[in-house]
Amino acid sequence: MQVSVETTSGLERRLIVGVPSSRVDSAVDSRLQEAAKTVKLNGFRPGKVPMKVVRQRFGQSVRMEVLGQVMNDSFYEAIREQGLKPAGRPEIEPKSMEEGKDIEFVATFEVFPEIELKDYSSIEVKKPVAEITAADLDKMIDNLRQQRATWQAVERAAVEGDQVNIDFLGTKDGEAFDGGAGEGTDLELGSGRMIPGFEDGIVGMSAGEEKVLALTFPEDYHSEELKGAAVEFKITVNSVNERIKPELNDEFFKMFGVEEGGEEAFRAEVEKNMARELKNAVKMRIKNQVMDGVLEVHSDLQVPKALVSQEIDALRNQQMQQFGALAEKINPKDILPDELFSENAERRVKLGLVLNELITSEKITADSDKVRAALEEMASSYEDKEEVINWYMSQPEQLQQIEGMVIEEEVVEKLLEKSKVSEETLSYEEVMSPPAKEDEED
Repeated sequence: MQVSVETTSGLERRLIVGVPSSRVDSAVDSRLQEAAKTVKLNGFRPGKVPMKVVRQRFGQSVRMEVLGQVMNDSFYEAIREQGLKPAGRPEIEPKSMEEGKDIEFVATFEVFPEIELKDYSSIEVKKPVAEITAADLDKMIDNLRQQRATWQAVERAAVEGDQVNIDFLGTKDGEAFDGGAGEGTDLELGSGRMIPGFEDGIVGMSAGEEKVLALTFPEDYHSEELKGAAVEFKITVNSVNERIKPELNDEFFKMFGVEEGGEEAFRAEVEKNMARELKNAVKMRIKNQVMDGVLEVHSDLQVPKALVSQEIDALRNQQMQQFGALAEKINPKDILPDELFSENAERRVKLGLVLNELITSEKITADSDKVRAALEEMASSYEDKEEVINWYMSQPEQLQQIEGMVIEEEVVEKLLEKSKVSEETLSYEEVMSPPAKEDEED
């Protein structure tokens, strides 16, 4: 077998492989001889069909099968011989396939980049330091009460935060437009559900009152017909309801699994959950800074287009799950083109390649004690913690995810040892609010 390798551009390689005709011929003969033992043709007893006839009837189709197998096997032999690591499937183009002559084919593919781990001392990380104050706890408890509030009809003018039930009709140049009407619609004032000025215009109205609002659709509105359009909305308020928050009593506490101990036990439980969320938010902020630093250090690293394409498909499939049954009726690329995911996909591929190299070079593994600790922390919010832990331990795929999380944390710790770390004092709310879009994407 003759092999030559060309670098066409970047990570792309062109492999030219020549295979002796004897390898193909012997494989074809072997398959035909096996077939002759069982082949059935009219006029011949089973297994007694002359080889010449077998070759005439089946020789061409068998040869095509053998050529495909030989090219596939020869490709993998060639890359092992040349020490190449393909990233993605190759494109194989036959060049010479004539019977009785040596065959030749060209395989074009990308290879994994050679990754040289860099000096990570230039990475700067600000470690958030925050405490949960009494005011933070009070605000969280108020939020929980807000989430479980009920609505009660009131005989007064609506204010922001109230829920109104309305009928409305929108017109443009005196004509109704699609999506501009509703009857018996509940709307919380201040929610931002409607276009600017709509909810503000209802503030001060009472049940039974009507009003016409002259408004303008935003220039970036999704409907071409309504972008920047001047419209009028006729609004009728059917009812005004104010939010009634539940009292801090045993019934309310039981909603959160606090059966005894009263308000003191409830506040302790809420604070414990806040502390867990704060810890995770701090870890995420640190991780994102470390990963951003790794990407900056390896900014010149080329990544295989094939891997980026696979990652784009994976991200798109995740998004398509939100469409439910509708996803089966639409082409994903029509509504979610590659451009939406390309930047994030390249980021993820690059990080994956670098971190895998770091894991290998540092011999990082999932320490069993740390895996157990991670499981215990995850199970801490459940009533039967041991049952949850045992379930994860009995599910290989789920356990593998936990092990991956532990390895990731070990990688971050290794990189922090090499980075410049300083502390940054922040409030609880500042830590819990993502500082950049990347936090959500990762």
